Amino acid sequence: MPEPTLSPWWTPDRLADRRPYLLGRARITAAIRGWFAARDFVEVETPALQVSPGNEAHLHAFATEAVGIAGERAPLFLRTSPEFAAKKLLAAGEPRMFELARVWRNRERGPLHHPEFTLLEWYRAGQPYDTLMTDCAALLALAAEAAGAKTISFRDQDADPFAEPERVTLAEAFERFASVNLLATVEADGATDREGLIAAAKGQGIRIADDDTWADVFSRVLVEKIEPNLGRGRATILCEYPVSEAALARPTAADPRVAERFELYACGVELANCFGELTDPAEQRRRFEVEMAEKVRVYGERYPIDEDFLAALGSMPEASGGALGLDRLVMLVTGARHIEQVLWAPVADA
Repeated sequence: MPEPTLSPWWTPDRLADRRPYLLGRARITAAIRGWFAARDFVEVETPALQVSPGNEAHLHAFATEAVGIAGERAPLFLRTSPEFAAKKLLAAGEPRMFELARVWRNRERGPLHHPEFTLLEWYRAGQPYDTLMTDCAALLALAAEAAGAKTISFRDQDADPFAEPERVTLAEAFERFASVNLLATVEADGATDREGLIAAAKGQGIRIADDDTWADVFSRVLVEKIEPNLGRGRATILCEYPVSEAALARPTAADPRVAERFELYACGVELANCFGELTDPAEQRRRFEVEMAEKVRVYGERYPIDEDFLAALGSMPEASGGALGLDRLVMLVTGARHIEQVLWAPVADA
C-alpha cells in the first residue's frame, strides 16, 4: 500500500496536531530569555548574510549574492552559525551575549535535521569552558520545567533532565563503547595516525572505505558505537575532542592532543556543542585551510575565509561559547518525534 498523503502543514488539522508542541516551544523560548536576562546577558541580533558561512568541511551553505546600485555583484551566504559575528562582538568588548539565531544548512533534512533551524548561541568572556557545562545542565532542566516534563524519552531511551549530567571524555567513550584506544592515534602536535585508527576500528566491525581519512573513521565509530549510548538515564557531556575535530577550540592545558570542546547529549541526541574559544588567528587560519582543502577533495568546492573575522580574533578576549539546537531541545522535552512538529512553518520540501 502507498504511504498516505499528508495534508499541507498549514491546514487546521495539521496545526491542531502540532500546536501543543509549538506552545511548549513558546514557553521554553520565553524561559530561556528570562534565564539569560537574570544573568546579565544581552540578547544580540547578528546578520544572516555573511561573506563566509563557516569553514567546516562537511557543512553545506545556501549561496546567494548581493547586487549593488550599479549592478555589481558579490557572493554572500546564509550563515550556518552566528559564531563569526558574535566573536567580532566579543572583540568589540561585549562580555556576555546570546542570540536565538535562525541558521541554514544545506543537504540536511530528516527527523532531527531541517534546512532552516534555530541555534541558541551564547558567549562568556573571561570564563572557562567548564562554566558552559553548568549552563547546559541548567538550560536542559529549564526547558523541561517550562514544558512540564518530568522525564524525556526518544527512540526507546529515557533520561532525567534534572539529574547532573555524566561527564565522559572522548578517550573514555571510545574505550568503553568501542574498545578503541583513541589517543594512541593522536600525536602531541595533533597529527593523526590513520592506519592505527583503521586497524582498531576494523577490529570492532566498523566498515572502512579505501579513501577514508582518520576523521572519517573517527566519525563512523562515534556515530555507530558511541552516540547511541550517550544520554541514557541522564544527560551526557562528551568532552575533550581531539584537536583535529575541534576547529574553533583551543587545546587543553593538560594535554595538547585534545581541545576544550564538549557536546551535550540526551537520549542519544546531540543537543549542544561548546568551546573554549581559540584566539590565535594564525592557527585559526591554518585550521580553516585544512578544512577547506578537505571540502575541495570531497565536494569540489570551498568557502571563502572571513578575513575580518581573523582580524577580530587577534583582539578577542579569552572566552567560552556554546551552540544549542533549540528545535531538538523542544522536541525532547515536549515529546515530539520529528523536528517539523516543533516548527511553526517548515521549509518547502523540494
